[in-house]
Amino acid sequence: MIKILSKGIIVLCILCQTISFSAAAQSSGEAQWISPPTAKNEANTWIAYRKTISLTKKPVQIITKIAADSKYWLWINEKSVVFEGGLKRGPNPNDTYCDEIDLAPYLQQGKNTIAVLVWYFGKEGFSHKSSGKAGLFIESQLSGLNSNKTWKTEQLKAYQTAASPLPNYRLPESSILYDASKETGYWQGISFNDSNMQNAAELGPNGSSPWNKLVKRPIPLFKDFGLKNYTKTPKLPFISKGDTIICDLPYNAQITPYFKIEGDAGKKITMYTDNYLLFLGGEVNLRAEYLTKKGTQEYESLGWINGHKVYYIIPKGIKVTELKFRETGYDTKLSGSFSSSNPFLNKLWQKAQRTLYLNMRDSYMDCPERERAQWTGDAVNESGQAFYALSPSSHAQSRKWLHELVGWQKKDSSLFSPSPAGNWDKELPDQSMASVGYYGLWNYYLNTGDKHTLTDLYGGAKRYVQAWKLNDKGTIIFRPGGWTWGDWGDNRDMLLLYNLWYYLGLKGMYLTANEIGRTTDALHYKELMQRFRASFNSQFWNGSSYRDPEYKGQTDDRTQALAVLSEIADAEKYPALLKIFQTEEHASPYMEKYVFEAMFFMGYENEALARHEKRFSPMVMNSKFTTLFEVWNVDSNGRGDGTINHAWSGGGLTVLSQYLSGVSPSKPGYKQFNVKPQPGKINNFKTLVPSAAGDIKVSWNDQTESASLEVTVPEGTEAIVTMPKGSYDHILLNNKKAWTKEDSSKPQMFKLREGSWTLKGIKIRN
Repeated sequence: MIKILSKGIIVLCILCQTISFSAAAQSSGEAQWISPPTAKNEANTWIAYRKTISLTKKPVQIITKIAADSKYWLWINEKSVVFEGGLKRGPNPNDTYCDEIDLAPYLQQGKNTIAVLVWYFGKEGFSHKSSGKAGLFIESQLSGLNSNKTWKTEQLKAYQTAASPLPNYRLPESSILYDASKETGYWQGISFNDSNMQNAAELGPNGSSPWNKLVKRPIPLFKDFGLKNYTKTPKLPFISKGDTIICDLPYNAQITPYFKIEGDAGKKITMYTDNYLLFLGGEVNLRAEYLTKKGTQEYESLGWINGHKVYYIIPKGIKVTELKFRETGYDTKLSGSFSSSNPFLNKLWQKAQRTLYLNMRDSYMDCPERERAQWTGDAVNESGQAFYALSPSSHAQSRKWLHELVGWQKKDSSLFSPSPAGNWDKELPDQSMASVGYYGLWNYYLNTGDKHTLTDLYGGAKRYVQAWKLNDKGTIIFRPGGWTWGDWGDNRDMLLLYNLWYYLGLKGMYLTANEIGRTTDALHYKELMQRFRASFNSQFWNGSSYRDPEYKGQTDDRTQALAVLSEIADAEKYPALLKIFQTEEHASPYMEKYVFEAMFFMGYENEALARHEKRFSPMVMNSKFTTLFEVWNVDSNGRGDGTINHAWSGGGLTVLSQYLSGVSPSKPGYKQFNVKPQPGKINNFKTLVPSAAGDIKVSWNDQTESASLEVTVPEGTEAIVTMPKGSYDHILLNNKKAWTKEDSSKPQMFKLREGSWTLKGIKIRN
């Protein structure tokens, strides 16, 4: 039976024996993986576990490890302690994540009731490696909490699987049907008679197959925002007429739907979001169903879904008294910000931030409904955005992604994504090389200063780079991998795309080897890069563009962008490349980030802004959605070839913060950073970068007679600040003259220590 508290918390009150503990706690046995003795290990199995203990005094600290295949919910004394604990398997193909929690704040002197609900996915997907066996493991400083045969357990018959249409094969989760008539009983805490429940079966200690080694959860527990009212619902209460009830969410969010009703038994209520309704990309996503019992009842479906609207199909005659939702998600803050005199740029940045947050939970995701998969090319773009959009607690997600990528490395040294994965193992060479190279592993280190990760993953990254073979000219022998992808869209000059990602991989490896003292390796990478650069220009520059002589399509804007960003293209080629960027538009929203960045890199910021606004306006300004689309051909109603919430499309956020606002780390962990704005025709902007070293604030105001740049430098750091391009008679630094036009041979660059600074450029009068 399920009891739902006033806050909408479902509590499984499964009573078992009481164990007393003195100051020196008596052990009830070694921690074991446990499950019901009759567990069938079928997909979408829900299992209740329960134990009651008695303490002579309130403990100070009780560090406890909890692992489950696949998810768990934990309550102590009917108080929610963990809402959706555990992470999808796994850190590598064999092992399992575990949470580590201090339970002392939730325990009290006297009797304590511990309840755990486990959801066993029981099938694989693009984001989860199933162990094949349902299980719960708890190991605590308070040995009486250790999971073993003293725990009571029961498979909950009320939880079933909704009938077809079934979720697509990429999702390990099932659509949940809850049959309230099959509840075991009315849970009333310690007064419940548990005589019909079984003692748990012991399946083996820590390290046992099939769960193997436990790896401590590398990211925070998910944030529970609590039950909330929808922004728009019918007036409550009301008697359902059998119509579909549509409730509005404040934005696209990860939510669990909730209701409270009165009615007869045997009526089916269905819940889903607009993202399910659209069958985006032709794929079926997740929904929830509920079969009523007689009387007043309330229910929250614990499998999260997402969208802008929640649909309830409630049979005729049922009285609806409450409709609510619970938002949950990665525990970080949307600390970064950007605003300017350009409404398009403001909305682009905001939608990118929302899309990014929506696409991170157990891991980075490509989309939160169709796949929930950590495609590593997507993660490169998402990680880059997180450093500007989210608080430093988000950095753990990037670290987890990189460790998983290498943790799943195959014996032949190839890397593949998505990982974790149970039913996919194909290599996308371009995405994998992007991840171990300059924009992946190196960019993570530059933003965080986390040298341990750099050192730990260097060996795996090196093995992967070595797996790419070179021809006698010093460029690559094409590596098709398991999926020769490159990008969505047409006119992909694949040989050049792969060559340039390889070079950016070498660049990242060169910088990494230098940083961790692998001088011999660094020299080797440097020599490869020098030979590659000369050979690539000789083979593929035709005087107006970079092009494989065997390639017959239109000129690929993606390859030109990567040539610029790798610095293979010198400044003499920039005018020719600009013409390409102004006429060729083949990059998907994923690769458009690199085109946008390349144009800023070359110094064509106004042209860059014009192109980006032209391409993204339909999904930014002309769309009702709060998120960015996967591909260009999704209409304003969300119908098209891809999803409406793909964070790989948010690369513009990174470029606006890094280039237009000019903020980027020059030393690892932002101990030193650049502020080199390129506002172009943007008259004013304000940006906040929540760096690993503290908040960096930059604002720009361009007026007729003067222009001012304000910078806040965090404690313990220094900034190299450059005034944006302009014709200045002189520049004031905190109202003191620091540069004059007579100093024109000197750069308008200033090294500033912690504090607040204002650079004011007085313009030359015509």
